[in-house]
Amino acid sequence: MDKVRETVFNWLQLDIEGKFILEAFAGSGALGYEALSRGAKEVTFLEFNSSAANCIRESLQTLEATNAQVHQTDAIAWLTQESTLEHFDVIFLDPPFGRDLLKPAVDVIATKAKAGCLVYVEVEAKADLSCIPANWLETKRKDGKEFSFMLFEVE
Repeated sequence: MDKVRETVFNWLQLDIEGKFILEAFAGSGALGYEALSRGAKEVTFLEFNSSAANCIRESLQTLEATNAQVHQTDAIAWLTQESTLEHFDVIFLDPPFGRDLLKPAVDVIATKAKAGCLVYVEVEAKADLSCIPANWLETKRKDGKEFSFMLFEVE
């Protein structure tokens, strides 16, 4: 996973500093932490599991990161309740595999993200990507045996 994260941030090297980042389905929060370490203006973490959300909060306190917020919530519900996602420059979308959460997340993000927003998507290998809107331009992609990850730009 470290190699994946390194690849992703090589892709995004000029698109993180000073930007607003959303990490939906945060899990460990690794992508958000990396964004903070690379100069993100603010990172919003969404994580349903209370233990994982608390770990993210504790790590942020240890790092003395004041430019981050953690919402212990269902990511789809949070995305749906937000009136807009236009203030986010980069969205990390790595839903838990096998839970059919990609399509509902993409459906909401597609109606609320601004043009120019970068959306990182990580899915299990051979996942159905037919939910990706036509106005999301795939700019980078890597496929592995167990999962694929790609970067889209909202047009």
